[in-house]
Amino acid sequence: MKALQIAASGMAAQQMRVDVVSNNLANMSTTGYNARRADFADLHYDQIARPGSISAADGSVLPTGVQLGMGVRPSAVSVVLAQGTPTQTNGDLDVAIEGKGYLEVTLPSGGAAYTRDGALQRTADGLIVTSEGYQVAPGITIPSDAHSISINANGEVYAYFADQVDPQQLGQLTLTGFANEKGLEAIGSNLFVETPASGNPLTGTPGLEGLGVLRQGYLEESSVDAVREVTELIKAQRGYELNAKVITAADQMLSATTGLR
Repeated sequence: MKALQIAASGMAAQQMRVDVVSNNLANMSTTGYNARRADFADLHYDQIARPGSISAADGSVLPTGVQLGMGVRPSAVSVVLAQGTPTQTNGDLDVAIEGKGYLEVTLPSGGAAYTRDGALQRTADGLIVTSEGYQVAPGITIPSDAHSISINANGEVYAYFADQVDPQQLGQLTLTGFANEKGLEAIGSNLFVETPASGNPLTGTPGLEGLGVLRQGYLEESSVDAVREVTELIKAQRGYELNAKVITAADQMLSATTGLR
């Protein structure tokens, strides 16, 4: 009897679904977080009688055959690409990305990572970094005597000084896009790194070449829909219970078989 293994695979799938939902709900307040979705695929089939084969009884072609499924397996946990709601913070270095693209940061190893978390900070030396302390490319330093900072939609960073009427441009923030954003690898701390599945990074000016624009004084909220996640949680719970009932039924059938004299 294969029902035990099939139902067990169903219970494992629903457990993984709950894990994904719980991670989404845990990140409801994470800046720039995109919800994840668990995707599943059926396992291989036991071909008892292949469709189109010749029946041994009368030589006719079987129209459907007998294919017994062996259960389910996780195929992917994909990112649901959706724009989070921009929330006004009025912070000089808070920037929300409106549209596609990621800010590039430099990891301690020297490699590049990418984030949509625009809650930027400045170091004691004036260098613009993320909240985790990673330098934001291309490496802009704010002078200590600047009394305010302005970042326009195209990523140009300006500093205002008390003894100057016109602002001084400090540099240009860029955005990076990917052919397949879902192929990026999440490494935690709101960071992603490129993979062969994501394609090569394409860096450009915000607002050009399909990239989004920057909104100073705003942060992008998580795109998690609490109602949808709770609905998914209920569906996963019911699916788990139904598969558990199949295991109970299969166990009862095996018990009846072993009780035969």
